[in-house]
Parts: sequence; C-alpha cells; structure tokens
Amino acid sequence: MPKAEWTSKVERIDKPWGFEIHFALVPGKYCGKTLHVDAGHALSLQYHVRKEETIAVQSGKLLFEVGTADGSLESFELLPGEAVHLSPGTRHRMTALVDTVVLEASTTELDDVVRIEDRYGREIKDASSTGT
Repeated sequence: MPKAEWTSKVERIDKPWGFEIHFALVPGKYCGKTLHVDAGHALSLQYHVRKEETIAVQSGKLLFEVGTADGSLESFELLPGEAVHLSPGTRHRMTALVDTVVLEASTTELDDVVRIEDRYGREIKDASSTGT
C-alpha cells in the first residue's frame, strides 16, 4: 500500500492565544492535539458537557486553574511531565507563564466548549449551545 493511503494531513488551527495541531482524530473514539500557548496568553475559563480530556505539559509552564461546577477554583503551576484529567463539568483555564506546548488527549466532542470567561472577546456560551 502506498504512503498516501497510510497517512493524513495534520491540521493547524490558529487561536488568539497561539495555535493547535490536531494530529489524531478518529470520529467517535479519540482526538490528539498539541496546544502551543504563547507566554502571557490564556485559554478561556471553560468546561465541557460531554468531552473528557487529559492535559499534560510537554514543555514550558502553565498556571492551571481547575474546580468543580459548584466549588472555587484551585490554582497551581503545571510543569513538564505533569498531567491533569478533566471529567465533563470540570471548570478549567490554562495560562502560559512562558511559551508552552500542551498535549491533549480527549474524546471527540471538539465543539463542546462552554465558555464562562474569555479575554479575547469570543462568545460566552451556555450549556444549551453545545448541542445538548
């Protein structure tokens, strides 16, 4: 079988905080991404209704904020070699303290993002707009 039948194009998606590379997407099974977050930038404070994910720092350093739906947010530095598992409903935000590369393995509900706060003026969504 030729190489073209084994390989697929890796997708880059530009974001206001940097960019994502989607290197694996098997519909209904799993998604693998790298998030390249520029120093001083942050993803939105968000949660997912259905999506489940694990975040690990490959290089750099994050300020990671995380908490349950009804609790306060805990904040800590997330360093290379450390990972956090996020169940649906877990509020979270990542802020890059230096240029940071984050590995993300998740289920495939990529549009399941409920934004609570966003510094880039993107739409704040409620759970009803995620298709549930």
